[in-house]
Amino acid sequence: MTDEVNIHTHGRTGHISLNRPKALHALTLDMCHAMSKALTGWAGDDGVEAVILDHAEGRGFCAGGDINLLRHSALNDGGKSGRAFFHDEYQLNHQMMTYDKPIVAFMDGITMGGGVGIALPCKYRVATEHTRFAMPETGIGLFPDVGGGWHLSRLGGRLGQFLALTGARLDGAECVWAGIATHYLPSEKLAEAKARIAEKPDRISGILSELSESPPTARIEGNADKIAKHFASDRYEDILASLEADDSEWAAKELATLRTKSPQTCKVALRQLSESEKLDSFADNMVMEYRIASRVLTRPDFAEGVRAVIVDKTNDPKWDPATPEGVSEELLDSIFAPLPANEEWKPL
Repeated sequence: MTDEVNIHTHGRTGHISLNRPKALHALTLDMCHAMSKALTGWAGDDGVEAVILDHAEGRGFCAGGDINLLRHSALNDGGKSGRAFFHDEYQLNHQMMTYDKPIVAFMDGITMGGGVGIALPCKYRVATEHTRFAMPETGIGLFPDVGGGWHLSRLGGRLGQFLALTGARLDGAECVWAGIATHYLPSEKLAEAKARIAEKPDRISGILSELSESPPTARIEGNADKIAKHFASDRYEDILASLEADDSEWAAKELATLRTKSPQTCKVALRQLSESEKLDSFADNMVMEYRIASRVLTRPDFAEGVRAVIVDKTNDPKWDPATPEGVSEELLDSIFAPLPANEEWKPL
């Protein structure tokens, strides 16, 4: 086991607390394994009725996955260790999505990438004034994985496509408005909420409702019509053209944001959400996302995006292909194609 996750029980409640504060609790493979093992144990334990998921200290709930490991894998072992990480992380995502006992995620702080992957499968998702939700993968040449295709495609109003392409950050109030969070609690009430849930895990819904507050006005609501209009198409070129034809400040800002993103990733994300929306099961979604991850990991944009944004912090990625037009349907087909039967993703 790892000391990067604190795992214990309080009464009839299991408690998983991410404990990697210097990395904003970004998930390592050991952390995924520890969480999965705990959930497996509690699944068969009649003494545990619910699970609390939070972070031990610091600013983030969970800032994502182990990007440095993934880049090292892309550059040094042909993606082998990166694929192993994705495979088991996705098993955890699916395990949580299909878990029989209620899980309460306290998204108090940065909730991005891999953090979204472990928060959104939970039955109860608590946002606070500190919540900062995003799927920022287009900026580093990855894609909104960990179940992002499933979750984002089901938000409605093309909000998921907007979030996937732009990497826009939502605060706690916006998460509640979008349906990403189920409750809004001020952070000073979290300790009381957890204590009461631990005492009475059969009353989670009532406890969270009693402690909830009305969130502030969601700023993104004011842009909902624009998002639905400009991000209506599953063709990336159509979205860019729609924004270009609008002379508003908002459209100019979103267009400038998209110009910094990997064209390959943006096209992958649009197809991913379009395909996921038609799927019947979360497992099928994860099979698809693992195929994409296995290919995207070793394509040029990922290592280059991480270099520019995270390692060197120069924010000058040289994308390949450099333009949306350069990302062909054939390239996308190859990224989404089935893997050899013995390499396909499988649930736990």
